[in-house]
Amino acid sequence: MKKLWITLTYLVFVLLLIAPLVKIFTGAWEDGWSGLVDGLTTPEALHALMMTGLIVIVVTAVNTLFGVMLALYLVRAKWMGAGLKRLLNSIVDLPFAVSPVIGGLMIVLILGPNTVLGSLLEDGGVKVVYALPGMILATLFVTFPLMIREVMPVLQEIGAQQEEAASTLGAYSWYTFWHVTWPAIRWGVIYGVVLTVARSLGEFGAVLVVSGNIMNKTQTATTKVYQDVENFNVVAANGVALVLAAFSVGLLLLMEWAKKRKEVH
Repeated sequence: MKKLWITLTYLVFVLLLIAPLVKIFTGAWEDGWSGLVDGLTTPEALHALMMTGLIVIVVTAVNTLFGVMLALYLVRAKWMGAGLKRLLNSIVDLPFAVSPVIGGLMIVLILGPNTVLGSLLEDGGVKVVYALPGMILATLFVTFPLMIREVMPVLQEIGAQQEEAASTLGAYSWYTFWHVTWPAIRWGVIYGVVLTVARSLGEFGAVLVVSGNIMNKTQTATTKVYQDVENFNVVAANGVALVLAAFSVGLLLLMEWAKKRKEVH
């Protein structure tokens, strides 16, 4: 019975993870090296990859900064009552419970061109929906919990004794953070960054809703794959998907390396 379950587990692993990756790889090389290069070097593909890279950089930077700050507040802030902390914890987990498409739709309903707030922003020269800011907001909505949920358990585990001791000895808040808190949470932050980058690379639903998928303007790598599949340009779709998959696998290997390095130290 045990061998049967092990066999079934490996079978599911192969069918759900390995087989799709192999299919993407073989599909990208269906027309040889020239076909792969041609699919990746079109102006549309290059623009989509550039947009994805820009979104990943901005979202990761914002998530790292505000995610660490909110994790510190939720664990360390004494001025927050237990009720407020529970409320904020529930809100943080909202993207896990809500479909990314619904998250994108909420942004459109609040900041779209036909809304009061969206019209005011556009009159001021800031277009959110069907533009880069909306795509960044949608990706932030989807990825925001990742950093917080990686850092909070570490803060709870290490406790506040060393930080309180440093404060008692006269250390400023920033000095305490960089010399006491940061060394303890840095690996959690690294895990959060890796997960945020990987999730940002693959985000589709929320970005599709808020971007409009406008070629050479608001198209990301994932929406480019979607459009190529719709247009039966399967080789180009596999080529872009292969690039995204390679980055994601590389990030996961980096995280495993970081875990081993943490265990060694």
